[in-house]
Amino acid sequence: MRVLIIEDETRLAKNISQILNEKENFAVDLSHNGIDGLHLSRTNAYDLIILDLMLPGMHGLDILRKIREEGIQTAVLILTACDTSSDIIKGLDIGGDDYLTKPFDMGELVARCKALIRRSYGKADSVITIGNLRINTTARKVTMENTPIILTPMEYHTLVYLAMRNGQVVSKEELLEHLYDFNWERFSNVIEVYISSLRKKIDPDKRHDLIKTYRGQGYVLEE
Repeated sequence: MRVLIIEDETRLAKNISQILNEKENFAVDLSHNGIDGLHLSRTNAYDLIILDLMLPGMHGLDILRKIREEGIQTAVLILTACDTSSDIIKGLDIGGDDYLTKPFDMGELVARCKALIRRSYGKADSVITIGNLRINTTARKVTMENTPIILTPMEYHTLVYLAMRNGQVVSKEELLEHLYDFNWERFSNVIEVYISSLRKKIDPDKRHDLIKTYRGQGYVLEE
């Protein structure tokens, strides 16, 4: 999943980025001012925006108001100081999805991020079941017919993204945009590698055909 952090406290932003990247293998972009943050939120595909309110250049509420007016529906987690309850109410009223007051526990931050992303894809439950495939996004465990499947971090996140969009065609470009935080055009063949590996691990006997290829369009995970 791809996350944008708009936070001017550089150490806090770095800590959030590090835990999301290293613990959850999320792709993370950082912005330390409101103007740059607004630009990034407009020009890239994100699964979540973590938004501080007191920012140089542009207030977080103005960023939130503008992206909602422009139809950008990315889930937004508001970060704010303890004494700004009126801003929390405004933020939720104009389209924020959740909030945390500083200081906060990083474990809670990660849990809220994952819950917001799941809900944005219509997956309120932390366990996604497609046929005999079961993905526990909290424990990060995958089973097929109750047999554990060992996946690499990127195989896992490719599978989770397809599961979030189950039944829908997901293009290779969309997968790359949501899973990578670097110049993915140089690595455009990795998705085919991960899809091939997932098929072999999930369905080695080729009995279920859960991951389908639509030539020229992308991939679909469905029963």
